[in-house]
Amino acid sequence: MAKNSKPLLILVDGSSYLYRAFHALPSLTNSKGAPTGAVLGVTNMLNRLFQDYQTRNIAIVFDAKGPTFRHEQYDQYKANRPPMPDELRSQIEQIHTIVRALGLPLLSIPGVEADDVIGTLAIQAREAGMKIVVSTGDKDLAQLVNDDVKLEDTMKNSVMDTDAVLEKFGVRPDQIIDYLGLVGDTSDNIPGVPKVGPKTASKWLNKYDTIDGLIENAEAIKGKVGESLRKHIDQLRLSQELATIKLDVPLDVKPEELQVGTADYGLLQTLYTELEFKSLLRSLPESEDVPVEAGVEVPETRYETVLTKKDFSAWMDKLKGAEKFAFDTETTSLNYMKAEIVGVSFCVETGVAAYVPVAHSYMDAPAQLDRDFVLGELKPLLEDAHVAKIGHHLKYDAHVLRNYAIELRGIEYDTMLESYVLNSTATRHDMDSVAKRYLGVETIHYEDVAGKGAKQITFDQVSLDTAGPYAAEDADITLRLHEELWPRLEVVDELVQIYENIERPLVPILIDMEHNGVLLDIEMLNDLSVEFASIMQKLETEAFNAAGQEFNLGSPKQLQEILFEKQGLPVIRKTPKGQPSTAEDVLVELALDYPLPQLILDYRSLSKLKSTYTDKLPMQADPDTNRVHTSYHQAVAATGRLSSSNPNLQNIPIRSTQGRRIRQAFIAPKGYTLL
Repeated sequence: MAKNSKPLLILVDGSSYLYRAFHALPSLTNSKGAPTGAVLGVTNMLNRLFQDYQTRNIAIVFDAKGPTFRHEQYDQYKANRPPMPDELRSQIEQIHTIVRALGLPLLSIPGVEADDVIGTLAIQAREAGMKIVVSTGDKDLAQLVNDDVKLEDTMKNSVMDTDAVLEKFGVRPDQIIDYLGLVGDTSDNIPGVPKVGPKTASKWLNKYDTIDGLIENAEAIKGKVGESLRKHIDQLRLSQELATIKLDVPLDVKPEELQVGTADYGLLQTLYTELEFKSLLRSLPESEDVPVEAGVEVPETRYETVLTKKDFSAWMDKLKGAEKFAFDTETTSLNYMKAEIVGVSFCVETGVAAYVPVAHSYMDAPAQLDRDFVLGELKPLLEDAHVAKIGHHLKYDAHVLRNYAIELRGIEYDTMLESYVLNSTATRHDMDSVAKRYLGVETIHYEDVAGKGAKQITFDQVSLDTAGPYAAEDADITLRLHEELWPRLEVVDELVQIYENIERPLVPILIDMEHNGVLLDIEMLNDLSVEFASIMQKLETEAFNAAGQEFNLGSPKQLQEILFEKQGLPVIRKTPKGQPSTAEDVLVELALDYPLPQLILDYRSLSKLKSTYTDKLPMQADPDTNRVHTSYHQAVAATGRLSSSNPNLQNIPIRSTQGRRIRQAFIAPKGYTLL
């Protein structure tokens, strides 16, 4: 069972919460006549975040008082926005106090907007290896979206990833700044280009890619809208600057330091009493020292490690007499094609579970039941479609069993999919996260029993003293999760339909797809690697000549020195540490006027194709069949689409000539055709 993921950071656009809560709720007051609607709305929105996401990394970011650097760039910035209503202004300090009392980090930086602080933290967090969810209703923040950064709109219960940005605006996230520069923003009084609306902006950017490309071709655009564009190019540039989120705000805190602290429940009780928030008062624990993410007490458990045929037979009788049971495998690898079964666990009633080890091979490991014997006994039961199986990510277990000629049937309830269907916008559906969210249980983590990083051992080397409780707990928690999640699904017929008619029937199809794999022309990929290496060598020589010296083309530091110190090229943007950026979009802009950046871009492009595809794909293929076996993930994208990993077969390049040649290496066997 896979239990790996990047740490998650939640960045809350507090200013967006503030205005949306104020306008969404009626004009609420307490018995003294003091306005309370915005405070209640923001507090409820934050509490919902705690329910949806189980992470200790979070920050609430508000706009600071006073003008920002954008007002210096353009004195009419936000000039048409009416002043903040007094009934909202009077609630801000109370909201800040509640945020701090909840133990949440609060940031408000003078001279910049909340968007700029969020953008800076998102960049820094991504560099630190984190995933980021920005909770906001502000469309400007769509420019931050990438593989690691998503936007969540709590009021609309929607999550915006790169696909959703494209679907909503008709442009990619990296084009949003140019899009906003063209259409403007009435709420911020960003002028944009008169007569240019969203459809025109997206059409132009799809054709010319960037504002620079558009301006180069401005003469070719006909009609009144073309005249307006040519007349307002300076205004367009200004609008583009105003719409650009600053990514290098100096901050005193690092993303990984933004963590939930201990809540001050005494202060919260005082505030909620004064504000007359009765339901929030009832939600407070009696103790004043309970952390925000406190879980419920774990019930008493009876976990058994089965080492004898007599005990195994007793458990087989239990399983045969049950209409359904929870099941899990422990293996040597996350690679389902190579994983070997180390043990199996079961649970028929909550709190009572067993682990049957069959291949723990550490020194002095006790005698265990023979794997072939155990699987042979289980085979009729596991292949019986009339006996319902409950598991968490059963697709993986089905793969592993197939390696032992067992076809898992009766896949009735998968708690990973139940969690996903119930709330697809929750960012993680692994067992540890789901158990914490819905059961309040801190489970035993894989790292707790097998270690971390380079020192991590395979499960067959884990002592049965620790392996037994860990594996049995997996089966027990799976059953408990099903008993918690399924009743929640059952009350919404549409969700049951999605689970039973879409997600569950898809599992056996994906198992077949993954197990069959995709055939590669390995010889073609090897030839492309040699060809790409030759071209890269030529590009490297040309880059050395253009630079006047040899340097490491893959080193941003050396590239900074060559481009900006030695050659004196203009600095387009700086990194969070204040260094000139050598990011791809910066080099693309510089390449319009200078030869070396284009050589670097060409080299980088080929280097990525070579390392990611032509070198790596042959290594990922089965040496006997030349097939690669990806994993398709059902419980990832909020939109319901599949994602693919190891390797990712959904982003094989297509735009460049070389990318299309890599696609030609995906072939059909004799007598078949790819469509």
